[in-house]
Amino acid sequence: MNATTAPIRSFIDANPELTTPYLVVDLDVVAERFQALAHALRGVALHYAVKANPAPEVLGVVLALGGNFDVASPAEIDMCLAAGAQPHQISYGNTAKKQRDIAYAHGKGVTLFSFDSRGELHKLTAAAPGSTVMCRMLCGGAGADWPLSRKFGCEPEMAVELLTEAAASGHRTGLAFHVGSQQRHPEAFDVALREVGWIVSSLAARGVRLDVLNLGGGFPAHYHEAIPEPGAYALAIRDALADHLRGAEPELIAEPGRYLVGDAGVIVSEVVLVSTKSAIEDRRWVTVDIGLFGGLAEALDEAIRYRITTPHDGGASGPVVIAGPSCDSMDVLYDKSDYHLPMALTPGDRVLLHSTGAYTTTYSSVGFNGFAPLQAHMVGQGAAAVLADARS
Repeated sequence: MNATTAPIRSFIDANPELTTPYLVVDLDVVAERFQALAHALRGVALHYAVKANPAPEVLGVVLALGGNFDVASPAEIDMCLAAGAQPHQISYGNTAKKQRDIAYAHGKGVTLFSFDSRGELHKLTAAAPGSTVMCRMLCGGAGADWPLSRKFGCEPEMAVELLTEAAASGHRTGLAFHVGSQQRHPEAFDVALREVGWIVSSLAARGVRLDVLNLGGGFPAHYHEAIPEPGAYALAIRDALADHLRGAEPELIAEPGRYLVGDAGVIVSEVVLVSTKSAIEDRRWVTVDIGLFGGLAEALDEAIRYRITTPHDGGASGPVVIAGPSCDSMDVLYDKSDYHLPMALTPGDRVLLHSTGAYTTTYSSVGFNGFAPLQAHMVGQGAAAVLADARS
């Protein structure tokens, strides 16, 4: 998986003067991933998580292929509408929204919302009456490299109470969960859907039918560790639905983000310094011109471990600590993850960080220490044709 795609390599080779760091995204990969996941999850409406990479070209590819969108703010709603999406294709997935933002979304025609508390439900009832509201339940996130537990969701018992109230208030009801971002264990869906089955049964006993089930995201990109193919997740989901939701037939949606765009991107970065901290240090410190504040926030606590290639690969290598360029002691990417880089590496060398198409431009600071935000460039001939056809 270290090889760059031909369009990305051609762009890099043709633009040696570009100032690093920068991201190159191959839209053809986005299209291929969307089609692969749509095929595996037949019958599930895919709502692309815009926060992963909101580039207009990415939104255009998703839309052209029949996709929908999951958003977290009015600004993301506007991005999707500007790309040509219809309001019914947008799910407002943030569980803590200002009431005026709910009203703005509802005024634009959005009717699908998430919540996980009584206070949020009351805001939805006031500002988006008659909408479809999905209660997000707590999910442990075991097996995920970037868990989403604790902050999002409520206990299953509370979900039953809230959805009962939602139905009584005139809403269509839905349930949502998320098994954790970069979830490398398909069986996590069985654990979550077992809880969903209990909630659905409890609601049915109260005369409440679940209209929508949001399977969330979690479908992984290729970093250091091996990952299953989409079919493994689809099989786990299909089996779990059969086991735990017998007789219930809610509309199914999912919210892929990382899987669609992660492997489509490569960041080009420059080595700033190679150094040691003492005469007996056996590890070199390699400072590159992108760090936690420049777009690699998911390297925090070394949660996401990007693959790195250099012009000297294949020669002798040694252990390194990899750091970002800012004057902040937190800006260390990898210290404990046993990274090795070539001994020939020197300042000025350009290195590639692979599978960086997701959660990089959106995490890049607007100018910490005066460093410019991460710039992105889009390539890919096939996807360009898809976009052209969609616009014609």
